[in-house]
Amino acid sequence: MSLLDDYRAELAAADARLITTVAGLSDEEMRAPSALDGWTRGHLATHVSRNADSLVNLLTWARTGVVTPQYRDAAERDEGILKGFARPAEEQLADLEESTARFAEAADALPADRWSFRVEGTRPPSHPVWYVVMRRLREVEIHHSDFGAGYTWRDWPDRYVHWEFGDSPQLSDRATYGRLTATDTGETIIGAEGPHLQATKRELAAWMTGRHAPDGFPPPPAWMVRSAPDGLA
Repeated sequence: MSLLDDYRAELAAADARLITTVAGLSDEEMRAPSALDGWTRGHLATHVSRNADSLVNLLTWARTGVVTPQYRDAAERDEGILKGFARPAEEQLADLEESTARFAEAADALPADRWSFRVEGTRPPSHPVWYVVMRRLREVEIHHSDFGAGYTWRDWPDRYVHWEFGDSPQLSDRATYGRLTATDTGETIIGAEGPHLQATKRELAAWMTGRHAPDGFPPPPAWMVRSAPDGLA
């Protein structure tokens, strides 16, 4: 099994966990607030589904060579969420299942020699299309914890935590934090001048992504200011 196959298997497992959570929500629970300010769980479910379709666009771009933007513009992304957030829980679940399947089918259809093809997300820099799998894994894991339905950052798989701990700093404004040390592994990430912050690797990954605030920590740095790290091979 290649590393790409391995990560696709991790994504499939994350998809299954999220679908199980959404399948357990009633219409009333779907209308309840999520952990994201101003968003119900319906907003969140619709966003995750439309994100899958947007990333299918990038896989299609790589397969065909025809430029296919993730979204035409920010308005298209927002309109998709607004059109779908008020749907009943049964429709939200069906949409999530179908969009998840479309992503998997698009990945299956991509020839092996096209996974290095470079595409562009909604923010620079461009990146090889294999990173789309990781972007989708992040979307599923983080937003699953945002549903506030039992699954939290404490439940993220260890391997995902390890990857996010190394990846998040490259997507954030590194000028706004100092040195981060994982107390359980001794790993250190260096930002700019600032405080020396210490917590477990899991807590630091959750803090960097804005999902946890360890005692005494400042607000997290601006995150997702770019679609991918620079220099991906």
